[in-house]
Amino acid sequence: MKSIFIRYLSGSDIEALAMTDAEILEAIETSLRAQGQGQTVIEPRMHLIPDAAFHGHFNVLRGYIAPMDVAGVKIVGDYEYNYQQGLPSEMALLNLMDARTGMPRAVLNATAITDMRTGAMTAIGAKYLAPPRPRILGHIGARGTAYWNVRLLNSLFDFEEIRVHSRRPESRQAFADRLERDLGKPVTVTDTWQACLDGADILVEASRLPAPQPLFKTRWIKPGA
Repeated sequence: MKSIFIRYLSGSDIEALAMTDAEILEAIETSLRAQGQGQTVIEPRMHLIPDAAFHGHFNVLRGYIAPMDVAGVKIVGDYEYNYQQGLPSEMALLNLMDARTGMPRAVLNATAITDMRTGAMTAIGAKYLAPPRPRILGHIGARGTAYWNVRLLNSLFDFEEIRVHSRRPESRQAFADRLERDLGKPVTVTDTWQACLDGADILVEASRLPAPQPLFKTRWIKPGA
């Protein structure tokens, strides 16, 4: 029998790869193109709620990408109050297998790349749907994926104005501070949803609400946004 060697990439290993914005966007757009060409199999996600008192759940995502000959299963924990323990709201583990033999190939700490993937999906959507030369971005939410939403959108459009808002004042300010440091431009922190979104060319809602609430008013959306 052949020996099976499984590669493990920790969070620090992923960070050490230092993937550029362009590399992240290219990887996700390539996978979307494969999906559009019928070269993928994507199963409906499954949910596991261990206990309602924990205020969280697990998503189990399963897929296959033919051009890479890889199948994968990703488990994402999504817990509302993790910030109180200094933890990300979403943490993930990705298992990759050889699609032809079922042999395990790699196990990855997928917390960071999940945030990157989500941000890239947002940016690629805007790449094809946004109005010409968008100047103002309004972003609601400051959770893990929010950073990559704004960073990758800005890498495509180099906004003149970026506005952010979230439910907790401390999270929105920390979010803006991180963006200003990494993007090298001012970021406006707003006190309300309306101040963040009114008149923006691109609007992103990535908040975490305890229950559905009608907080996003259509009258705030400028024509063509």
